[in-house]
Amino acid sequence: MDAKTKQAVWFRLVRFRSLHPENFPLFPLNTVLFPGGLLPLRVFEARYMDMARQCLREKSMFGVCLIREGAEVGSPAVPESVGCQARIVQCDMRQMGVLELMTQGVERFRVLSTRANSQGLVLAEVEAIPPEAPAPVPDQYAACAKLIERLIAEHGTAIFAEPHRLDDAAWVGYRLAEIIPFPPAERQKLLALNDSLARLSILNRIITSGNHSA
Repeated sequence: MDAKTKQAVWFRLVRFRSLHPENFPLFPLNTVLFPGGLLPLRVFEARYMDMARQCLREKSMFGVCLIREGAEVGSPAVPESVGCQARIVQCDMRQMGVLELMTQGVERFRVLSTRANSQGLVLAEVEAIPPEAPAPVPDQYAACAKLIERLIAEHGTAIFAEPHRLDDAAWVGYRLAEIIPFPPAERQKLLALNDSLARLSILNRIITSGNHSA
């Protein structure tokens, strides 16, 4: 990693930790959000309505984590230790009492500790996980990029937000991890992995063998 990249990562870490050093709001779900990925949400519980309004008002973010124990609705769930920041890119209320959000993943984080507020909203102390250094897609994994390229040609930005970085191993790996049909726990392993080429190797094996297990 060169000096310019290290400086960019450092500023991201400082900015991230300055948002909510010990009170970063989490939205535990039965799904995994990846950096750059799109996630539509229907929000109706008071704790998440208030969280969304605060994020919109302050132009801040919240965290999406896969649920380790518990459920999406009701008592606060126990989140996995690695999640992804989410920013709200669209918001609508077509039905009274239901917020329809489109969110996009930003950067990964690690949960250090959690607590629940009086509404049952999970608040966490978190630390940012530095973005993976840019790396090209190796020739042996070209099939991975070609699959994503074909999906973009068919569906445009409906499933993959721009910019489309087909030459970036991390970006291609995250997009593949979103669409391959395997259990959330397997996606979680790929989110927590800090090696974009190792992630691509796993995904390449899956798409060439048809064995949907990471």
